[in-house]
Amino acid sequence: MRHFIFIFISVFFVQSSGAQFDETNMGHTKFEGLFNFYHDEGNGKTFLAVDTLKLEKEFLYAYSLSSGIGSNDIGLDRGQLGNEQVVYFKKAGNKLFLVQPNLKFRALTDNVLERKSVRQAFAKSILFGAKIEGEINGSYIIDLTDFLMRDAHGVSQRLKSRGQGTYKLDKSKSAVDIDRTKAFPKNVEFDVMLTFEGEPKDDWIKSVTPNPSLVTVAQHHSFIELPDDGYEKREFDPRCGSYPFSYYDYATPIQEPILKRFVTRHRLQKKDPSLKVSEAIDPIIYYLDNGTPEPVRSALLEGGRWWNQAFEAIGYKDAFQLKILPDDADPLDVRYNVIQWVHRSTRGWSYGSSITDPRTGEIIKGHVSLGSLRIRQDFLIAQALMNKPFAERDDNYKPMLELALARIRQLSAHEIGHTLGFAHNFAASTNGRTSVMDYPHPQFSVKKKEIDFSNAYATGIGEWDKVTVAYSYMDFPEGTDEKQGLDQILEKAREEGLRFITDQDARPAGSSHILAHLWDNGTNASEELDKVLEVRKTAISNFSLDNIRSGEPNTVLEDVFVPLYFFHRYQTEAVAKMVGGMEYNYAVKGDGQTTLEIANSAIQRQALTGLVKTLNASVIAIPKEKLTLFPPRAFGYPRTRESIKGKTGVSFDPLSAAETAADMTLGFLLHPERASRLIQQKALDPKNLGLEEVLDMVIVYTLGRVHKDPYLFEVQNSINFKVLDHLMNLAANKYVHPGVNALANDKLKSINETNFGKALEQIDALEMLRRIRNFYEHPDKFKMNSAPKIPDGSPIGMDCFH
Repeated sequence: MRHFIFIFISVFFVQSSGAQFDETNMGHTKFEGLFNFYHDEGNGKTFLAVDTLKLEKEFLYAYSLSSGIGSNDIGLDRGQLGNEQVVYFKKAGNKLFLVQPNLKFRALTDNVLERKSVRQAFAKSILFGAKIEGEINGSYIIDLTDFLMRDAHGVSQRLKSRGQGTYKLDKSKSAVDIDRTKAFPKNVEFDVMLTFEGEPKDDWIKSVTPNPSLVTVAQHHSFIELPDDGYEKREFDPRCGSYPFSYYDYATPIQEPILKRFVTRHRLQKKDPSLKVSEAIDPIIYYLDNGTPEPVRSALLEGGRWWNQAFEAIGYKDAFQLKILPDDADPLDVRYNVIQWVHRSTRGWSYGSSITDPRTGEIIKGHVSLGSLRIRQDFLIAQALMNKPFAERDDNYKPMLELALARIRQLSAHEIGHTLGFAHNFAASTNGRTSVMDYPHPQFSVKKKEIDFSNAYATGIGEWDKVTVAYSYMDFPEGTDEKQGLDQILEKAREEGLRFITDQDARPAGSSHILAHLWDNGTNASEELDKVLEVRKTAISNFSLDNIRSGEPNTVLEDVFVPLYFFHRYQTEAVAKMVGGMEYNYAVKGDGQTTLEIANSAIQRQALTGLVKTLNASVIAIPKEKLTLFPPRAFGYPRTRESIKGKTGVSFDPLSAAETAADMTLGFLLHPERASRLIQQKALDPKNLGLEEVLDMVIVYTLGRVHKDPYLFEVQNSINFKVLDHLMNLAANKYVHPGVNALANDKLKSINETNFGKALEQIDALEMLRRIRNFYEHPDKFKMNSAPKIPDGSPIGMDCFH
């Protein structure tokens, strides 16, 4: 009897199992597209049909987040793209494997055995394996559920690496979202709701989830038909401003480079190449998130459409277009280039990313993520700089809104530029506003003791942007030597004075390029710092209770004041890079560009003179008469990471504000790498600015400066102790040239000997001497005293692709 029951159950299971794949079974929803698939709602299963003719035929797999966590610091945003991979299905016995070939190493040759030898030399990856469940109409059926129901995007690992806790996927609280799961002829899209269970360890995750022990996001999987072979790769040049795409070709002749580099770009071809101006066969069309509100929507559309100016300049009509995303379209559908309006808990980076063909570098989908809170910071800056904007009425917000919208137009163009294939150009602001791929700082001026906003941001595409579009997208007439044509584009740009320097030479705190700065202005950074300080001084002088609306607590006034107080921060950084700085280009042999020059000593000394102004209490201190504007925080309005930090408890601390500002300047100026460069440059030419001259000037204009006003005296004292900290840091640093240690130690001993009695009250001098003595008695215990952390100025978080 038991045997009979077992046989009956076995037969029943086989019949039921076979019935699952009967297309007439009403229990399954069939989707027809690039791959047909079936969804069993009752059992939560998704089955993929792999046509036997598609075995070992490559396609593109990409994953992304369709709903995120909403924390800039964690960095898991709605619409965030993951990595794309070329894959194919391979049959092995009763299984299908999803295989990712190794495309980093290739042999582009007709020699089959040579290609095979390279494939066998390097590992490939099997991403997924599944038993063949059945066969329908020449297609193998596999259960795809486990592949979809996994943490492809690495959410749990990101939470762990950011110190938020250890989380694991809870499949009982996860399921395929059938409403966002779709099939099309050239792509299929799967969307899965995933819940991660764990023990929260930090406030970031606690601040953005209703129950931080259960974090639910949605991950998206795309199977995409690869483009045909009509795309033509274009050679990369380090001067061109485009992102490089590369691989190793082992079939390359020995005398040629084995590493091949090409630009990343969209496919674009003229309908009629014989015409000077022609429409494109397939224009590049971007779609703006239809959830973007006005007036931001109109500003983003206007700024993004600037790119068409650059395409018109190379003979295209309406080749770049920007439209509103249709209501029924999914932003992660690979058929749409999308600009998404992304919400987070705090201000965060905007970024442009893309899905590209790993075989060629062709951009298949551009995807821009714009942080919705960023515009509010620009509004806040305008609110701080305006003279009594709310003195007469509370609805006088239009001038501030216009400034914020001007910035958002720039941001739209900037991030779209990344998805067109273009890198940052941080040298563009040195000869006018020649690129939207720079980070623009608003240009203000002082007129009649008020701040003039009329020239804050540029409009339209820049001249450098036209160069990058020409290099990546220009059609050359048949018979033209493309390499020669591309060189001519870059040579013309050089003759016009256009420069390209990107992140690697601009972002590091100790970087040295005298033209490559973020959020700076002007041909001469030192002169621009003087202008910025004048704007800051004027705006602080005008600052009053009328910079907030009626009924708002003074606490809000303090928040408005923060970006004004640190208004000079980015120009200060730019000027600091000129000290021990260099001028160089991504030069190639024979192009006539300057390869490398040490910055002119006069320019360096001018920069040093400008920087010590930001260490002067009379320049940097908050005026005494303004301090009554900032009482202890109102109930319900606690300090945040964007507040000025202090050491006086609930009260506002102007001494710490100055200490923080001075620490910023000193951190750039006395950066260990910069100090080592100064030693090196002085050795090469005694006329160059050297570290000793820098240290002497800093000491004279800080420890040697006398303020009769007791308040300014104490502010200067706070600055002076930061100078001491940075001198000790250079004296003890193990990663600098020995000459740096020697000079820093010599200056510390000089302070010890002279006592600077005229400039320091005896009690302060004694404390300084005590710290120096303690430093030499216990050098192994030295740790630089941390100044109160500067409030966030750049967008918050670490994920930056812009």
